[in-house]
This record gives sequence, structure tokens and C-alpha cells, in this order.
Amino acid sequence: MLLKSKDVLGLYDMPAQDINLILESAATMKQLLLQNAKKMPHLQGKSIVSLFYENSTRTRLSFELAAKYLGGTFSNLGVSSSSVNKGETLLDTGRTIEAMGADIVVIRHQLSGAPKFLAERVSAGVINAGDGTHEHPTQALLDIFTMKERFGGLAGLKVTIIGDISHSRVARSNLWGLSKLGAEVTLCGMETMMPPAIEKSGARVTHDPEEALKGADVVMALRIQKERLEGGLLPSAREYHNFFGINENALMKCKKGVLIMHPGPVNRGVELSSAVVDSKSSVINEQVTNGVAVRMALLYLLTRRKSNEN
Repeated sequence: MLLKSKDVLGLYDMPAQDINLILESAATMKQLLLQNAKKMPHLQGKSIVSLFYENSTRTRLSFELAAKYLGGTFSNLGVSSSSVNKGETLLDTGRTIEAMGADIVVIRHQLSGAPKFLAERVSAGVINAGDGTHEHPTQALLDIFTMKERFGGLAGLKVTIIGDISHSRVARSNLWGLSKLGAEVTLCGMETMMPPAIEKSGARVTHDPEEALKGADVVMALRIQKERLEGGLLPSAREYHNFFGINENALMKCKKGVLIMHPGPVNRGVELSSAVVDSKSSVINEQVTNGVAVRMALLYLLTRRKSNEN
């Protein structure tokens, strides 16, 4: 089976069938990783280029390792030291990368819709590594993979996402993907952290952390950005943790065997207490490993599709 699109731009428009195909492929890739197979031929002769207009050590490195483990070449275009810094447009940069023979462009951009704009204008596959407050599909896919691996399936799973929902592309992608696979999603945060009309998304929405945590199978805490605190949209870090932070007492309200997740990096003592981060319930480090497996799966499936078209 092949993915329906040459690009991975978001989970809102991705069919459940494609999500499941990616998850199945990621399971195979993880088995190879666990066997320490780090020199595979799957991407032999394929070129992957990262174009990051925003900093992200974890996501970029994860893609780089994924490409190299599968035998592909990976090039990182440093935006600050490239022609982009001289005023070159996204379109011209993308076309230049394509002219150099890139098969896949992995882009992170501060503007929502930038990956879609590029994907519509180049023949190379485009993977959205985060755009504005729109989506972060690969993070959501690794999150969903982690849940499926632990629980065997997503149908009926109660997942609570807590934090700054309004500015979170991670929350949006997880909401769309989890809902398509049958999970029950609860969004929790202060009123200032909720986007308008979010109730229409189908998720349960609450401003009460105790209500949100009750009976949860999975709790995902979102990273609180310092600029939100400095901008006055949120109380102090200490106040935030007191009301919305997850500590050991909060875990007692969840279902036994609850998974604690976080897209990283964690602000200890803000979203999660150190005790929770280091607890047996936490799968944060496992998410990192699964991120490599999921990105290996995406690179393999997209280049396989491209080869099939040629």
C-alpha cells in the first residue's frame, strides 16, 4: 500500500487508512532500531533536506537520524546562514533545493500554511515539521504510535491534553488524528488558552483539571512557552503549576496505568513535576525513540511512493 499524497502536511486531511499505514510501518522500523540496525538500504540514493525557519533540535535531529539509519543522505539548510537570510523567498528556496535533486523537503516554519504553499509548487515530497499554530503531524503520529503500542488500539481510549491549546499545533494534530482512530479527547486549559469555537471540534472541553484528569488513560501536558508568561496571557510559572501542572497527587485522579506524555522539552515544575517526569507512568523518553521510528516510516513511505510514480 502507498500513501495517498506525496506530502505529509497535517492530520486534519489525512485519511485514517494512511495514519494506520504509517503506524504499521513505524512498528517495523522500531523493531529494526531495537535490533540496532542502523545501516539499512531503504533510502539508498535518496536525498532529504531540512529547511527549518524555527529552531528545533529534537525534531531536526530525529529526521536526520531517521534518514541516515535508512541509508539516505540528509542535508540541513541553515536558514540564518543561507540565501534566505538575504531575502530569498520560500518558493525560490524550495525550487533551488528541488533543482539540486532533493526527494523530500522537511520544513518547519513560523507561518501557518507555509508547508502547503511549498508542496503545491514543487514535485519533491514535503513533510510539515511544524507550521505556526496550525499542525505538527509527525509529533502527533509519534504520540499516537506510543499510545497504540501500549494499549493495542485507540478506540475508546480517553486522552486528556492539558495546557495552552490555543497556541499548540501539537494539540491540533493530536486531536484530529486521535479522533479519526476512535479515541475520546478532552482538552483542558484556562479560558485564555482555548481557541474560539473549539467545542465544535468534537473534543470535550473543560477548564477544570480535576475533571479533565478523572478516568484518563493518557495525559499529555503541553509545553508552556515563556513568552506566554511574559506576555501576561498566563499567570506565573508557579501559579500555573499549582492549578494546571501534573504532580503525583494529580496522577491519583487518573486511571490506573495512565501514560504521561509531553512533546518536549519539559519545563520541570511547570507542566510536570520532576517526580512525574521520572515516574513509571512517564513515557517521554519512549516518545523520543518512537519519533525516530515514525520519521523513518514517513521517509520510507514517501520515497517509495515517489519511486512508484517514476
